[in-house]
Amino acid sequence: MLSMADTQQADEQVATAAEGTPGGKADRRTARLARQIRAFADTHGGSAEGQLAHIGRGRTRIALVGANGEWGNLVADSYETAKDAAALAGLTLQDDFDGELAAKVRTGRYEWSRMAGLGIGGPANA
Repeated sequence: MLSMADTQQADEQVATAAEGTPGGKADRRTARLARQIRAFADTHGGSAEGQLAHIGRGRTRIALVGANGEWGNLVADSYETAKDAAALAGLTLQDDFDGELAAKVRTGRYEWSRMAGLGIGGPANA
């Protein structure tokens, strides 16, 4: 688990990368994604793992799984941006979203009702 000092150091590295590079808009997007990844990890057990997947039109999904089993997704404009943001945030990347990574995902009633085709008016995730 990361200590508060480690988290602060990672946040400072993200801020420095955003300010200190000449890439402009792309670097700001990378830094913003890295902050979002870091915030997700901090909120869900202090660490997270992820997997990158092309989703079409040049975009890449960053699937995140927190240490507590909660999961989420972010979308980057390119694979390079997603990969750079993951590296900047210290995200451990897996090659596939199966096996050990998939086993860590915790699903609730909401997801099960959606998988059963009962998405309209399904129960809250509790």
